[in-house]
Amino acid sequence: MHALEDALQTIAERKGNLDALARLISKATGERAVATGGYVEDVSRSAIGVRGISDSTQLGDMVMIRTTEGLRPAEVVRLEQKRVLIKPFDDRIVPSLGTPVFPEGQLRLSPAASWKGRVINALGEPLDGKGLLGAGIEPVPVDRAAPMAMGRGRVEKGLRCGVNVVDVFVPMCFGQRMGIFAGSGVGKSTLLAMMTRAADFDTVVLALTGERGREVRDMLEDTMAGKLDKTIAVVSTGDESPMMRRLAPNTATAIAEYFRDRGDNVLLIVDSITRFAHAAREIAIAAGEPPVSRGYPPSVFSQLPRLLERAGPGLDGEGTITGIYAVLVDGDDHNDPVADAIRGTLDGHIVLDRAIAAQGRFPAVDILSSISRLAQHNWTPEQAKLAASLRGLIARFEETRDLRMIGAYQAGNDPHIDQAVTLVPLIYNAMQQTPASPLSIDPYSDLAAALRPKEPS
Repeated sequence: MHALEDALQTIAERKGNLDALARLISKATGERAVATGGYVEDVSRSAIGVRGISDSTQLGDMVMIRTTEGLRPAEVVRLEQKRVLIKPFDDRIVPSLGTPVFPEGQLRLSPAASWKGRVINALGEPLDGKGLLGAGIEPVPVDRAAPMAMGRGRVEKGLRCGVNVVDVFVPMCFGQRMGIFAGSGVGKSTLLAMMTRAADFDTVVLALTGERGREVRDMLEDTMAGKLDKTIAVVSTGDESPMMRRLAPNTATAIAEYFRDRGDNVLLIVDSITRFAHAAREIAIAAGEPPVSRGYPPSVFSQLPRLLERAGPGLDGEGTITGIYAVLVDGDDHNDPVADAIRGTLDGHIVLDRAIAAQGRFPAVDILSSISRLAQHNWTPEQAKLAASLRGLIARFEETRDLRMIGAYQAGNDPHIDQAVTLVPLIYNAMQQTPASPLSIDPYSDLAAALRPKEPS
């Protein structure tokens, strides 16, 4: 009994000596002595200040916060000499002062072929209740550099996405990056869902960023029914933290890069890239960056091209990532800074118009405002000539709409306008599709059938 008491006394004395040593170090250096990490010294709703890990972390590194529920991840968003600012991936975490924080290094994922058919969050954790994800051989960083420009393959092979108005007027190629620009409620998500039905892709990676939670199962179980076996969905809904919403497109792109490096033709869909920019704005402002353009800090406009450039063709001999990005145009202003920056980076844009949607035409594509910069690799000479001719007819029809509505134009005065008045409504009717419409095999044959004069019965 006495031996046990002596041992406990010795332990207490040693602990007291260690505590005294820690106090001496703290008094001499002005910092708290920690063994492997740091501690929380400042807490606010925008960011958390941590002291003691400035020498062992870099900007963008992961750290782990010890909470009563276990370790929770956060990211370094500002690095200073004495402390760092971090933002948790779960913004409900509000640690108390003195909470331990441990550096974890760069965030990495280990994608594997078995991830197809799974639904995960931005951190690569499963959401579908199907068990743990298999791990690939080599972890890859989530924020990865794009391939070198001179080593990438060229975009030369056309594809069919199954949406007639896109395949005829703004055709796409494997490795192209296309934006769908529209205001809220005009049909971006519906058009994206229709484009996922394309049969030419080996893998589909879908990033739902900042979307409504109720839409996730609708998209996966209804719209993409029958395609889930080759689809990986990365979900970060609008109620999640800006850290998760900014991370989700990067996670999806890293997964797409894994399959591209294996030789797959990958379809990467991000809905929407604008909410990625909104999340990046929140994080940058919390880190102390000044807003410079309609409330957006400078780093937002450097993160956008860095993310978008990662899609496209891989190195020679590898596969491709065909990127389709939904761009939410605030207030239907197609020249807002984010939309303008994205438009200048992508290889084409499809514009959806609210007035067209109000007429009941879906997809509500503004044909005259939409363009594909790589259409020449998809069209044959005859198809290019036909598309140009049809665009001319549509331009005449729209330019004279007001004139015809007030009765100022009389049929027979201009044969070109008369032809447009006859054919353009047929073209518009032929271009209408819904997610329930059967997949078109040859859009040009469908268009020719729609324009063919009806034989009298």
